[in-house]
Amino acid sequence: MTVAKSIKKVRKIIQQQKRKGKTIGFVPTMGALHNGHLCLIKAARNQADFVVVSIFVNPLQFAPDEDLRRYPRNFKKDESTLKKAKTSLVFYPDDKTMYPKRFSTYVEETRLSRLLCGQSRPVHFKGVATIVNKLFNIVEPDTAFFGQKDYQQAKIIGKMVHDLNMPVKIKILPIIRETDGLAMSSRNLYLNPAERKDALILYQSIKLAKELVKNGKTNTELIKSRIRGLVNSKNTAKIDYIQITDTETLESLNKIEDKAFLGLAVYIGKTRLIDNAILRSKDNSK
Repeated sequence: MTVAKSIKKVRKIIQQQKRKGKTIGFVPTMGALHNGHLCLIKAARNQADFVVVSIFVNPLQFAPDEDLRRYPRNFKKDESTLKKAKTSLVFYPDDKTMYPKRFSTYVEETRLSRLLCGQSRPVHFKGVATIVNKLFNIVEPDTAFFGQKDYQQAKIIGKMVHDLNMPVKIKILPIIRETDGLAMSSRNLYLNPAERKDALILYQSIKLAKELVKNGKTNTELIKSRIRGLVNSKNTAKIDYIQITDTETLESLNKIEDKAFLGLAVYIGKTRLIDNAILRSKDNSK
């Protein structure tokens, strides 16, 4: 495994691999790696010849009042994890490499990014689109892998790729959960034991919604109301949003006709967690 901190070195290595006819699989991360990341890397390894993982805590996607400074960073641990995962190349740039002095060019998707998380984090997806665009230009992957936990992010990146005619396939893999159902996230490290227990309310909300739909309840206001009651039963929980939307446009639905996206954003203490699921009115087992 090679660790590269410069764009020049990454490009040189990628060009060498492409000349050999190798396909490039790419997993962009912000580090603090967990089993969810490892599943993405495994998929990349199975579907591409050469696997690149980036580790970069992107300042552009954090608002001034968010957790940029305390976001977990442990490169030595991540490096060891990536070696065991048989990663080919790690791109580990610093802020100055990605955003040099007088940087002033940004990428912004203007429709999907205004919904759901975009309403409470208005700068977030502009930062995401900009950094992913830059990483795609540097790594030139054939396929990039993202997790469904960040469903809105993955849809925005897919829209960017489509609209800007970028030659990369986007793969979205299922959410990886802890044994008790909590969606794996680097931010879970922020939770104290009591909050960690209360955080299960997100997964419990998903199970409640699926059960309601399975029993023929397709009115989205009813489902959201039941979820609100469940989440509000936890003193540490504060709802950012509970939304049921179209799976592609992310626009709100009044009724689930076939399938719908259930998105949750809940503060547990000071930690903002997200989770989601696809609700299916005809076959809830999928």
